[in-house]
Amino acid sequence: MATGIINPKFLDQGFAQELSNSYLNAKPCKYLVMEDFFTEETANTLFENFPPIQDLNVKRKSLNEEKSEDYHFDRWHPTFSLVRDAIGSSEWGEQLCRITGIEDLHTTKDALGSGVHQGKNGSYVDVHIDVNMNPKLGLWRRINLLVYLNKNWLPEYGGDLELWNKDMTECVVKIPPTFNTAVIFYTDDNSPHGYKKINIPDGESRKSFYTYYYTKPAEGITYRDSKFVSRPEDNAARKIATGVKEILKINGKKLLKILGIKNLDFQDKNK
Repeated sequence: MATGIINPKFLDQGFAQELSNSYLNAKPCKYLVMEDFFTEETANTLFENFPPIQDLNVKRKSLNEEKSEDYHFDRWHPTFSLVRDAIGSSEWGEQLCRITGIEDLHTTKDALGSGVHQGKNGSYVDVHIDVNMNPKLGLWRRINLLVYLNKNWLPEYGGDLELWNKDMTECVVKIPPTFNTAVIFYTDDNSPHGYKKINIPDGESRKSFYTYYYTKPAEGITYRDSKFVSRPEDNAARKIATGVKEILKINGKKLLKILGIKNLDFQDKNK
């Protein structure tokens, strides 16, 4: 049940139309910011028991990203599992359908369902377009939900979620990763997003809880890998390096799959 975990106002069916209007009319993509998304008790418990960054199993460090992530809820405080159940519940799922206008949205319990992201000083994720499917389950990824859990986050720390236009000519929206702020956005080629390198004190980190929502694929929808894209201000060398790396990554995965040498790594990057 979502009651007791999610702020009651975001579960109110009477509020759904107002939320939907904000989501559907947003630019550069369909998105919605919800402050105080979890109940105060839930948000505080998540913050106080957020797993240490050294305990997160997946470490991502490359030309285009530096962060840690994990989805092994059995190793964390039980509130994390309660939250996963709440945002995967039919009560919240039906409300999310009302807000987005997408029918039959649901999440999963694998790495591409829910989990946590965390970044220490210097963490960043360059602007990217998300993978469009959970291929193991044959599901079409439609909505990202991110809930930030950073108390006392200052503007000079950076780390705003950036939403760019499709042509990568303008960062249209910057959303600070402040405590108990949730963001949902429609994930497709029109929603490049990421965050710049953070500058934070020792002992601080950029924390978020993520959930991805799916439907059955529409006709003609096939797997497309995630892809980093360059900002206009990136220097020429970085733009070339990013482009070459992404081409090699995507074609290399295709070749390995054809040869049956290894399974593709479908764990997503994200915010």
